[in-house]
Amino acid sequence: MKYNFYKMNALKKILGIVWIILGPASVILMFLQAWDKVSNAPAGIAQTNTALQWGIILLIFIPIAVGLVIFGRYALSGEYEKLPESSKEL
Repeated sequence: MKYNFYKMNALKKILGIVWIILGPASVILMFLQAWDKVSNAPAGIAQTNTALQWGIILLIFIPIAVGLVIFGRYALSGEYEKLPESSKEL
């Protein structure tokens, strides 16, 4: 039983590193994709609409990416090692 507990905590820490890397990497990749799509759109209204769409997508996704980094930091620091087993422990 203890072996599974330590294995799960190691997995949580490894995934914490993954989330910390995934947050900024995904934002950078989305900015590059947005830049590519907006610059390849035809000039005028189409380019404006594409820029507006990507602006909204990035505005929604950046807080999600920040949440991934925060979640990863908590997982890496061991905040999720002790989970409550009953409502009395809350």
